[in-house]
Amino acid sequence: MSQILAIFATVFLAELGDKTQLATVLFAAGKETPAFTVFLAAAAALVLSTACAVALGVAAERYLAVLPLKLIAGAGFVVLGLWTIWDHMKSVPTA
Repeated sequence: MSQILAIFATVFLAELGDKTQLATVLFAAGKETPAFTVFLAAAAALVLSTACAVALGVAAERYLAVLPLKLIAGAGFVVLGLWTIWDHMKSVPTA
């Protein structure tokens, strides 16, 4: 049960405020689509993307068992963070 709670908390916190959640907020704020429809479509998309991530993780574990996957994932997050900062800095007007 503690593993389930740890996974839930990690994924839940990682999803707060990300682009997926912001896109869902925008769809829900629009009047064209009922809120429950937005909820069902977004939930289905998250379930499918999670299934893809789990399948990729299982395959990666099988074929890349010798590589430090946590290190690679951490480095990937750092690269994405730096890329986001760089992209932001490019769009800031200079004085």
